[in-house]
Amino acid sequence: MPVIWIAGKAYRRVEYESEADLETAIIEVQHRLFGSNRYYLDVKNKIGIKGSIQNIPDGYLLDLSGSKPRLYVVENELESHDPLRHIAVQILQFSLSFEEERLGVKKVLVRALEKRFEIRQACEEYAARREFRNVDHLLEYLVESPFSALVIIDSMPENLETILSKKFNFGVSVLELARYESDSGERLYHFEPFLEEVVGELPSPEVPVPPVLNADEIDTIVVPAQAEGFQEVFLDENRWYAIRINGSVRPQIKYIAGYQVTPVQAVTYFARVKSIEPWKESGKFVLNFEEPAQRIGPIPLVKGGRVKGPQSPRYTTHERLMKAKNLDELFGGKNGDSQV
Repeated sequence: MPVIWIAGKAYRRVEYESEADLETAIIEVQHRLFGSNRYYLDVKNKIGIKGSIQNIPDGYLLDLSGSKPRLYVVENELESHDPLRHIAVQILQFSLSFEEERLGVKKVLVRALEKRFEIRQACEEYAARREFRNVDHLLEYLVESPFSALVIIDSMPENLETILSKKFNFGVSVLELARYESDSGERLYHFEPFLEEVVGELPSPEVPVPPVLNADEIDTIVVPAQAEGFQEVFLDENRWYAIRINGSVRPQIKYIAGYQVTPVQAVTYFARVKSIEPWKESGKFVLNFEEPAQRIGPIPLVKGGRVKGPQSPRYTTHERLMKAKNLDELFGGKNGDSQV
């Protein structure tokens, strides 16, 4: 059994008693779990056309952290409930109901905001900043946007992400929220904040400043590579495999760039992505190129710079890739102060 040891106390992994118990934990840690300018609406209303597929999502996540708002339909699930088949079916049904009755989803959101004044106020402020006419216009935009889903689960099955990636071509993110408890009943939660590996660490809720790079802008993934593998696979096979990609941004990826590690320490090639397919049963992906990779830059690591050399996939935009003179500019925003 996993143990976390802090200040002389042992915290052991404990299971949630029910999905309602998991949902209580989500609400408790929501500000850190989702990050600044993202708002969880714990509402359970039936969506879908009467006589057709109807179901009840566990909630919705309003993402107002970027230049474009995003809406995620949320499914909360326990690993003990045989989630592989169940989650895939639920997400499919959610997507069909969402497509069939967008107006119904909007009504659900309107009613939810009527009860959550602070979230409605955040929507009003966002609408004014982003030139939406009002909150109603903002909600129309959200429900007319492509469907996205977020699964929150207590323990991640090994092949869950692989199954979801095979089933759907829309974005599906999965978050694991594990609970630990000491002998005296004190609790800890273990999770990776939503989209943190995509846009970097968000500011704390007390300082709600949007990240320099927004998730909706991303279209390029940068992968680190050793010299031998880079030549044999990236350049000779016109692909790169066994890459873990966040489910929310996977449909957006159009380009891949290769960062050659020591002694080169620079991005040297890029290619347009033809397809992204599951890699075996690993939960990772293979990116197949549209044509052989092209030279670029090089875009070097800055000695003593703000951005460290990538040790795992990182995200950026094709526009930045074409303009960047170094990694600080590629990943660090205008002032190089935000790592993505």
